[in-house]
Amino acid sequence: MQELLGTGVALVTPFNSDNTVDVEGLKRLVKYQINNGVNYLVVLGTTAEAATLTLEERELVKATIIKANNGKLPLVLGIGGNNTVNVVEEIKQTDLSDFDAILSVAPYYNKPSQEGLYQHFKAVALSTKKPIVLYNVPSRTGVNIAPDTIIRLANDFENVVAVKEAAGDIVQAMSLIQNKPKDFMVISGDDMIALPMTLAGGSGVISVIGQGLPKDFSQLIQLGIEGKNTEAFALHYKLANSIDLIFEEGNPVGIKAMLQKLEICSANVRLPLVEATPQLQEKINSFIDNY
Repeated sequence: MQELLGTGVALVTPFNSDNTVDVEGLKRLVKYQINNGVNYLVVLGTTAEAATLTLEERELVKATIIKANNGKLPLVLGIGGNNTVNVVEEIKQTDLSDFDAILSVAPYYNKPSQEGLYQHFKAVALSTKKPIVLYNVPSRTGVNIAPDTIIRLANDFENVVAVKEAAGDIVQAMSLIQNKPKDFMVISGDDMIALPMTLAGGSGVISVIGQGLPKDFSQLIQLGIEGKNTEAFALHYKLANSIDLIFEEGNPVGIKAMLQKLEICSANVRLPLVEATPQLQEKINSFIDNY
């Protein structure tokens, strides 16, 4: 899956002041990525506030991104959940012709065992011929997909091609990289350790900060892939404070505040999230002004 090498960005869903989907803002966001060196786009992930979008809004977001992208960048679609039957059904009923892969998060809230996780993703893998990217994010799901389980899935199903590894644990990531099948990709889901993971043999990142600062962040990951660690770390330290800032009050609250400063879309989010505080917006504005 060379399409997934480098920097993918998990796109936000811009909202108008009346809380409707801001189609024009979404088009601007997509074009901003295309013009600044991002390698692929992730549609309807956590950062998109997918959990608070209606079915009709999800279709609108997909259609808008597909049209704005116009075949320029590979697209990955988020389809996951904690009801295995529903996830399988949604995959089967979704037109995946414009998408290169599916990103599927570990079931949340139920807290399945490792065998339960294996059986869930087995059902997902068997439901489609599309490549599957597993998404491990214990801070959100309450459960960690162990490296052994990921490697078992990678060995057993040829369409399980990658993991977005967002446990924030570099030791776990290195264990995955060390023991994975040859072509399986370990993609960072954590912006702050994306460079160390890439230098350790990972395949890049699915990023949040990447959509706010796409040119430098994708350059940083490219330098990591090329093993140019001195230049890469210089860029990393230039960007590091922005990563802390955008996650200070949760995601996508911070990145939307940055995108507002960049005049791409508003900082509006949907409940239960609330907009960035004036203090955080000020810190983000100041970072961009000095950048």
